[in-house]
Amino acid sequence: MTDRKTHVFTCKDFRFASGQSLPELKLSCITMGTRRGNNAALLLHNTTGTAETFLAPTLAGALFGPGQPLDLERWFVIVPDMVGFGASSKPSDGLRAAFPNYRYDDMVAATHRLLTQHLGIEHLRLILGISMGGMLAWIFGVRHPGLMDALVPIASQPTAMSGRNWMQRRIAIEAIKNDPEWNGGDYAKNPSRYVITAPFSALMTGSVVRLQEAGPTRAAADAEYRKLVERARGGDANDRLYQLEASMDYDPSGELEKISARVLAINFEDDELNPPRLGLMEPALARIPNARYVLIPAGPDTFGHTSNQHARLWSAPLADFLESL
Repeated sequence: MTDRKTHVFTCKDFRFASGQSLPELKLSCITMGTRRGNNAALLLHNTTGTAETFLAPTLAGALFGPGQPLDLERWFVIVPDMVGFGASSKPSDGLRAAFPNYRYDDMVAATHRLLTQHLGIEHLRLILGISMGGMLAWIFGVRHPGLMDALVPIASQPTAMSGRNWMQRRIAIEAIKNDPEWNGGDYAKNPSRYVITAPFSALMTGSVVRLQEAGPTRAAADAEYRKLVERARGGDANDRLYQLEASMDYDPSGELEKISARVLAINFEDDELNPPRLGLMEPALARIPNARYVLIPAGPDTFGHTSNQHARLWSAPLADFLESL
């Protein structure tokens, strides 16, 4: 990657919306490309990812190359590990259940400080986010309307956390809290029982067609289930619990008129976390000047909600949008 650098910034005396605080909050980010005028783009990762997610071939391979939408010869790209993820401060660093109960607004506030105080960036050409990152993009739009020229929230909705999306999170939260080894978060060894329910999230975020292809027989489906359990076992229970609970009060819907950036919202027809048949996007976007909505049809190459991690599916509308700025 062109001019790739890793940064670590320590926010001093960071106060969370809950009133809790940390004397030092560590924030990590990757930057790529060279800063030239108004060419900075902030990319925000998903709930199961980190900054490294954007370096995977399915994203980087369709975004950052010559002639691609975020060609690193033209763009300066900033990709943070959000609070609670990757190399940024999180419960498993040592505080465990004593870590402050952060929310999405805290993630946005911390990232704003990273941009302004560490990187010296007061204005962005673009904020783009996938899944959780899309929700964070909506919050950036209402909390800091003058910060960016353009917003591209992908696989998200600017409406309250509710319905199927929240219910699948609640199931995962309760599975952790009711694991007999969790011990109120004060465990020496990572709990092991809750992981047997963790694959339920994959059923909600994946395409039913792709899942059938991966498990066309009971034996094959069992093998896929075991892979998902082992993947969940590799994570930390408190980190996952905090990440899920961070979304509970997400709801930018009451302030959408504050958004002054141009908006391209991209969703997927086979996304069961943000089902288009609920009809929530169109009335929300009607309240935002200069907002455009693209719904990617379901097809042989889509992956349900996780289509957000396959940029070839949405790079064309993104490129057209960026050229129109």
